[in-house]
Amino acid sequence: MEDRILGLHHITAIADSAKSNLDFYTKVLGLRLLKKTVNFDDPGTYHLYYGDEVGSPGTILTFFPYEGSRRGRVGTGMASHIGYAVPEGSFDFWIKRFEDHNVSFSKPAEKFGEQYIALQDPDGLQLELVIPKNGDTRQPWETEDVKANVATRGFHSVTLTLRSVKQTAQVLTELLGYKLLEQKDKHHRYITDAVDHAAIIDLIEEPNANRGDGGAGTNHHIAFRVKDEEVLMRFREKIASSGLNITDKIDRNYFYSLYFREPGGVLFEIATDNPGFAIDEPVDKLGSSLLLPPQYEGHRARIEAALPKLD
Repeated sequence: MEDRILGLHHITAIADSAKSNLDFYTKVLGLRLLKKTVNFDDPGTYHLYYGDEVGSPGTILTFFPYEGSRRGRVGTGMASHIGYAVPEGSFDFWIKRFEDHNVSFSKPAEKFGEQYIALQDPDGLQLELVIPKNGDTRQPWETEDVKANVATRGFHSVTLTLRSVKQTAQVLTELLGYKLLEQKDKHHRYITDAVDHAAIIDLIEEPNANRGDGGAGTNHHIAFRVKDEEVLMRFREKIASSGLNITDKIDRNYFYSLYFREPGGVLFEIATDNPGFAIDEPVDKLGSSLLLPPQYEGHRARIEAALPKLD
């Protein structure tokens, strides 16, 4: 089988209040809480995962909520906008829902021939609901308030804001298998034909913009998807051979990862489909308990005492 990047795997962002984050993404946007664990590098902080019923790659949005953290500043060198696919005819539902829940949003607009609504989560993270040109056949997670006919399908795209797109575009095309689909002024759209959904990376060139400053309401990294560890390690060799610094393989319990920073400053990850989110709790119980990696299980009582209550 040809080694391919299979679009987006997940996106990770930073938040302030874990409770506000959980309420917004599960109760307002209608995503499923897939996993309640901790930051493996900082176990005093949650790592919350949201997505569809089983945590399919291309639907997974994760957060490090640092209670009381300062607001970040979106700028160059970071992923700046996350696009979710929604069905045609769903905008009226979402506009009313955002009005009812006091969500900051803009009226529908268009780019690359697709209608979208821009909105912000409680920390100012920039999101977009997009009606894809060719629809989206993925089965969504639905809640009592957000039914399947309007629910998000998973990622449509992610936008990177850069001072120059040239070297980032080379990484996308020469290393990760993306192709330039369309360019309009400072906006460049890249796409992979390896998958039908979560396949788009948009680049915005802002040569005079301020560099982004990480904090609540900003994205930490984006992760590309591969089938398994064998493909992962072949990509490691390919990226290292290009002269970029890349980590060794890291076990994240639910997938295996590599990390490297592309020349424009955005932290990229490559993550595997395996083993998935049902490795430590059944699908019907996903997100119901605090799951800790083995190295922290012996410190559970202290960790639980330090984490904010989410019930």
